[in-house]
Amino acid sequence: MAAFDQSAGAVLGQLAVASKSNEIPALRDLLDSMDIADAVISADAMHCQRETADHITGRGGHYVLTVKANQPTLRAACKALPWHDVPAVTTTDTSHGRRVRRTIKAVQAPDWIDFPGAAQIIQLRRTRTIKGRKTIEVVYAICSLDMIAAPPATVATWIQGHWAVENALHWVRDVVFDEDRHQLRTGNGPQVMATLRNTAISLLRLAGHTKIATALRHHGRSTSRPIDLLLTA
Repeated sequence: MAAFDQSAGAVLGQLAVASKSNEIPALRDLLDSMDIADAVISADAMHCQRETADHITGRGGHYVLTVKANQPTLRAACKALPWHDVPAVTTTDTSHGRRVRRTIKAVQAPDWIDFPGAAQIIQLRRTRTIKGRKTIEVVYAICSLDMIAAPPATVATWIQGHWAVENALHWVRDVVFDEDRHQLRTGNGPQVMATLRNTAISLLRLAGHTKIATALRHHGRSTSRPIDLLLTA
């Protein structure tokens, strides 16, 4: 499990998930190794847990968590809010041969929303059009910052940035570094190699590189370039 800085594109820390545990308590353990005061933590829907929300706010941080089927009561409560009466903010993105229209609405979390630190509930409707085919997805999220501190458009940016981690980190490790086919699978080897890959990605991003594969080829052509990167990034 890795903590990823959306703005810098760098990995801030990582933690191996215990073989007889899962990612839910591991996230809290990972956050314990960092100063998260005033930071906004986003995480996958599995981490939309009362204990995790308590843990984050108890250490001075804030959260934005997607609410999905693993929290059926909370999701039903979010869905039942009077969204048709709420003004919306809409953005449209056209790139990579597709058109994505995002409609964001937010309301103050009512008292009967039983979730630690909840300040606002967000509804994000995504309408994708690819080659004339349209799909619609409605997602709900819960945030510990109110709408003054975190306007709906800002929360939507955090959510979109979290989804981008898949391309910015996981895809790079899987495809560029071919991580899944690596033969080192026992002992501390996998964690050590993950650390090295995360470090390489982070250093290149901090140095301003946006295409990791191109940057690796560039640094591979001269033995002095990786050393310069380590000394200057």
